[in-house]
Amino acid sequence: MTDEPNDTLPGMTGALGDTIEAVPALPGIEPRQQAFPPSHVIRSTYDRELADVKDNVLRMSAMVEAQIHAAIAALVTHDADAATKVIIDDRRINDLQREATTMIAATLATQGPVARDLRYLLTLDHVSYELERMGDHAGSVAKQARKLAPYPPLKSYVLLPQLGERVADLVAGIIRALIDVDEQRAREVAALDDQVDELYHHIFDEVLVLMREEPANVDPGTRILFASHYLERIGDRVTNIAEDIVFLASGEVEDLNP
Repeated sequence: MTDEPNDTLPGMTGALGDTIEAVPALPGIEPRQQAFPPSHVIRSTYDRELADVKDNVLRMSAMVEAQIHAAIAALVTHDADAATKVIIDDRRINDLQREATTMIAATLATQGPVARDLRYLLTLDHVSYELERMGDHAGSVAKQARKLAPYPPLKSYVLLPQLGERVADLVAGIIRALIDVDEQRAREVAALDDQVDELYHHIFDEVLVLMREEPANVDPGTRILFASHYLERIGDRVTNIAEDIVFLASGEVEDLNP
């Protein structure tokens, strides 16, 4: 039987052990491109989104601090209109909190952060919630200030203005600790909440005495007690944020206000 020529494809020898050359790309067909963007592009996008969330939370904190000062000023000056403005402006804090939650959810869904990045986003989400509640408390103080406006001051409001200034300082301090992720500073700010508690209990005890001494003091005294309670709750929420910072820095959950 006569062997016939072995027609083979270009680049093939017909021997099983020989190397088969790669078939060249067909004209007009581009090689497959990379399916995902480079890692540095992903990181840049994440950093930009994280910066936007941080800016949002910082705006919230500045507004909360301003709201506390404004509520106390309305109380001391008997300015019902100023108190009403504080109540209305609380909506802006609520709006910022909703924006922060939406931004954080979008970043979690699209960037898939892990480890420290994930902890940071979760911390910012909880901080925005705590700030929103602080704004509510400042609005509640303003509501009491509006109701107290027609009354003469009951013993200079029994250290209530000092309590307001104290908690506003704590809000500013804890946000600085958050920006720097400063665990030690967060612990120090949380420890200062003891001073807030002392002021609150002093106000409570003294107002009860004033209410027992004079029935006319009952209504304004009750308003002062309500307002002092709302300010004390702001101090507790500052401690909650301090615990968030400890978690962010160390990964450990710790109760700083046992």
